[in-house]
Amino acid sequence: MQVTRAELDAALPDILSAPSDAGLISSLCLRPDYGKRVFVDRIHVTADQGIPGERWASRPWRRMADGSPDPGIQICILQKRVLDLVWRDRANTVHPGDTFITDMNLSEGNLPAGQLLHAGSAVLQVSDIFNDACVKWKARYGVAAWDWVNDPQNRAFRLRGILCRVVRDGEIREGARLRKLSGGSEGDIG
Repeated sequence: MQVTRAELDAALPDILSAPSDAGLISSLCLRPDYGKRVFVDRIHVTADQGIPGERWASRPWRRMADGSPDPGIQICILQKRVLDLVWRDRANTVHPGDTFITDMNLSEGNLPAGQLLHAGSAVLQVSDIFNDACVKWKARYGVAAWDWVNDPQNRAFRLRGILCRVVRDGEIREGARLRKLSGGSEGDIG
């Protein structure tokens, strides 16, 4: 049974009360092709390739004017409390495919576009691209979950998660912490 809008709305205070920093990184996921999921304990990321071997480089859902993949969608991060709320039938419903899950407040108020994040030895930058939950999200987790993510009153909460680009190559490991980089600009990553 899919989650109802009443359940989603009731869970919003808990979702928004997630820690503002140092979220535990879990469920590292590679997406080599549509509908394919490979769970690993570490992922190497690069500014040029995103996650080498992932479909971002060959079949991205968003491209730049010159046809190249948009780097603003290299990494997808979903909040654990949202995942636990919507992904009920884990035996028969595919994982949403986010690069990793974290228990952290992903709202615009906490992580504005441009915010830099340490994820293991990598540095990511929060994109200004809104993750609006594609039709696959609607089919897998329900119309209520899709409407909830896209409700104008909820957009700033980024309930479908955030999109990021890699600004410093590195490795993201299961169990690491996602941390805000103070200063928030590329000049601060040294």
